[in-house]
Amino acid sequence: MSAAPAAPPPASADATALSDQHFALLLTPPRPRAGWRVIPARTWAMCAVELQKLRHDRTELYTRAVQPALWLLIFGETFTRIRAIPTGNVPYLDYLAPGIIAQSAMFIAIFYGIMIIWERDSGVLTKLLVTPTPRAALVTGKAFAAGLKALIQAVVVIALAAVLGVALSWNPLKLLGVVVVVLLGSAFFSCLSMSIAGIVLTRDRLMGIGQAITMPLFFGSNALYPVAVMPGWLKAVSMVNPLSYEVDALRGLLIGTPAHLAVDFAVLTFAALLGIAAAASLLGRLAR
Repeated sequence: MSAAPAAPPPASADATALSDQHFALLLTPPRPRAGWRVIPARTWAMCAVELQKLRHDRTELYTRAVQPALWLLIFGETFTRIRAIPTGNVPYLDYLAPGIIAQSAMFIAIFYGIMIIWERDSGVLTKLLVTPTPRAALVTGKAFAAGLKALIQAVVVIALAAVLGVALSWNPLKLLGVVVVVLLGSAFFSCLSMSIAGIVLTRDRLMGIGQAITMPLFFGSNALYPVAVMPGWLKAVSMVNPLSYEVDALRGLLIGTPAHLAVDFAVLTFAALLGIAAAASLLGRLAR
């Protein structure tokens, strides 16, 4: 006679075992990330936190889109008609559009230090600095959040330029290069702003310095006119101005003018890394 099959365990036993497994997972700490993965993960976390602010207030994006639109519609259209600035065979509006992209990105990034000071005054920065997040990751996350905001402005300018008849390149690789250039340029200028914030420590002083340097940076670059028509002293300023390299790269990628892309990317990468190092080293002064 065959043996009777064993009775299955009661359902309550299965539920108890599953509950014990879940409880054990709660008591077991998560496996730590490898050292090389910590900084990228926390950098992205800081960047995501910054971008979350756009969900609550998009007014900044709309208002900042007005100025580049006016530059293209008024300044660009007018100087295209009077042909006052020599740009060779390239229409002036085509020549101007990449410069306005770089300008709008810089104007967004250059006042990013004000947010750092606001976070210091509200106590947020102190809480961030006592977390295990490296200061370089915190600064880099904020810098590239500024770059992503600047990309939104770049899309607006590119769309408007296309409507106005600017002959832009739509090559995907070149557009990817535009994304990288805007991110690097914005990272430098936002880190410059955060570095200044770490020195002056107050919003009023930072606002004054920001307003004092934005227009010289803009007019001291090749955004509005070729380097060849500049006086000698302004050519020297343009050579050390990162905005000039950003504009040169954008022109080469978007409208196909002769550019020094390898030099442009190298200078922008070096400037961004230098800016991140400077801002990270000065960040602690804000929390004192």
